Amino acid sequence: MDIDTLLGCSTPKAWVKTALGHQDVLLIDHANCEKKAAATAFNLMFRYGERLPELQDSLSKLAREELRHFEQVTRLMRRRHIAYRPLAPARYAEGMRRHLRNREPERLTDLLVIGAFIEARSCERFRALTPVLDEELSAFYRGLEAAEARHFCLYLGMAEEYGCGDVQERIGVLREAEAELIQSEDDVFRFHSGVPA
Repeated sequence: MDIDTLLGCSTPKAWVKTALGHQDVLLIDHANCEKKAAATAFNLMFRYGERLPELQDSLSKLAREELRHFEQVTRLMRRRHIAYRPLAPARYAEGMRRHLRNREPERLTDLLVIGAFIEARSCERFRALTPVLDEELSAFYRGLEAAEARHFCLYLGMAEEYGCGDVQERIGVLREAEAELIQSEDDVFRFHSGVPA
């Protein structure tokens, strides 16, 4: 399955337009997303490592790559004189996590499928932004687009291999939820927010 097949919608043009006018917030929240992505990989290592030791290497490599991306974003921010500051999170991740099932291995399946959606949406957002950003940021996001596509494949592959067998059904449920979050209005602009209100 490719990214466009997984996702239920494209990034709205209004989000891209807002991103152009708020590149400081875009980069700050992007840095936050990279940290959260590394933390997610670490959490999966600790929560499921004993039962699924074969996940350890993949998740460890993923966490390191996400932290490298965080460092790259913060270096870019410093070059652009953008100060790191706290931002309230978007409703996106919490909106996706509302669909997590509590029982195992269903919960692991959902966590991995949600991870695939987050990485796929990041990749799709980079692709939407590169034609309209300045040369430096476009080149940076083009490079990250390939990494996010790899991460998407990794999460989806882990879901199919270690999940509970209903991955396609869960993709359908989460596709609908993710598209609603992307296409509905958001009070704040963030990397994964919906249509700016």
